[in-house]
Amino acid sequence: MFYSNALKTMAGAATIAAGLLTSSLARAETDVIIGYQQIVGPFIAAIADGRFDAAAKEAGYLVDWRQFSSGGDISTALASGNVPIGVIGSTGTTAATRGVDLELFWILDNIGKSEALVAREGSGIEKPEDLVGRSVGVPFVSTSHFHLLVGLEQVWKVDPREVNILNMKPPQIVAAWQRGDIDAAYVWPPALSELLKTGKVISDSEAIGAASVPTFDGLVVDKKWAAENPKFMAAFTKVLAEAYADYKANGASWTADSAPVQNIVKLIGGDGAGTVEALNLLSFPTAQEQASETWLGGGAVRALSESAKFLADQKQIDKALDDYTPYVNSAYAKEASK
Repeated sequence: MFYSNALKTMAGAATIAAGLLTSSLARAETDVIIGYQQIVGPFIAAIADGRFDAAAKEAGYLVDWRQFSSGGDISTALASGNVPIGVIGSTGTTAATRGVDLELFWILDNIGKSEALVAREGSGIEKPEDLVGRSVGVPFVSTSHFHLLVGLEQVWKVDPREVNILNMKPPQIVAAWQRGDIDAAYVWPPALSELLKTGKVISDSEAIGAASVPTFDGLVVDKKWAAENPKFMAAFTKVLAEAYADYKANGASWTADSAPVQNIVKLIGGDGAGTVEALNLLSFPTAQEQASETWLGGGAVRALSESAKFLADQKQIDKALDDYTPYVNSAYAKEASK
């Protein structure tokens, strides 16, 4: 009996040890938290279908995806050191550089036509120059606000002081539009979709961006973390490059009922038709385009510099930096494009 119990005890101990070893091996991956927002595109589709998770696991990492409601929340998370990678818009990226040594390494989308200047039908506004003396609603310190002011000052040569620019959140814009309190607005979907029922686009961020600097959503990473985790960065950007190349080749097949669109809907909400509409308003640069002068090779630096001047003028930051080149890194996109 003694030997039998002893053997059983030894066997049990061995089983427990084996279990602990297996558990340890299973948790051998390095955890990394990535913050994302409710934006559509190849990036979200690749999160939803597990491509990032598979590549990360192969590289020895386990991703904890965290959805945030705004770029400001992600900026705070980046500053805390808990989130090394996150999605932020171009104006938000500029603001985030105040507290974090980060670098922009991927352009998720060119905002393009998804943000537009819309005039009410019957208002007599046929072109941006007709805004003089009229009321325009826009969310202040947003990419829409930035492009409205850039458009007025640099593109259409209209003094912004001659336009009654009102600070309104998107729902407020829709309500003011329906009451007839504003003649025009610069905003994004779903408010934009509502305004277009009784209005027309007289310019958009694609046109203004082409004539000045574009606005965009991007992925940023803590520089120190990126330098310490090159294997993850390589695997992560490889998936990005493949996802964006796939969308360029097959984006026309992303219909409301298609798997990629339905995966996006499951992850961030909405519906198939609305997601397709939003996708068609954005443009998604490939890895080769990312690394070009248009984007990470120079254009993004100019966009961040202009955004910083804008934020400084709006008293949202103390001052703009002299050079934003250290905050943009095209190396990952270049490597992924090979």
